[in-house]
Amino acid sequence: MKPGTEPATGVPVGGAPGAPTAWSSGLFDCFDDCGLCCLTCWCPCITFGKVAEIVDRGATSCGTSGALYVLLASLTGCHWIYSCTYRSKMRAQYALPDAPCCDCCVHYCCEPCALVQEYKELKARGYDPEIGWHLNQERRNGGAGGVNPPGMQEMGR
Repeated sequence: MKPGTEPATGVPVGGAPGAPTAWSSGLFDCFDDCGLCCLTCWCPCITFGKVAEIVDRGATSCGTSGALYVLLASLTGCHWIYSCTYRSKMRAQYALPDAPCCDCCVHYCCEPCALVQEYKELKARGYDPEIGWHLNQERRNGGAGGVNPPGMQEMGR
């Protein structure tokens, strides 16, 4: 890990509205995390599913997004169109630039690098894509909002 690139902790934050912010990592920094890079090269549907669940704020699960990705890849080969829509959503949420080029070009030309960059961006913003949206929200709220323990019960006759 590079100095100064420690994982962020605490409350996930977005960019200020209208103020453009830079990506936390470059498109070709995907090789900095060998495990994530290998996973994404061999099973991009997993990395995509994790990114999509966070970007969609839990509206779509990791499994559902990953399955749709595989289906589109198998049937049409145009899975990159689906994944580039999530890059666009992420850029809108965090006021990120469309660099080095437009989202569709990035995903078409270098799908694994784009997915790794998006995953790393979420981590840099305080999310842990491994645990999904709901557990990230629970962490953000300090553990509140979980399952409440049952109330006191008494034996009756």
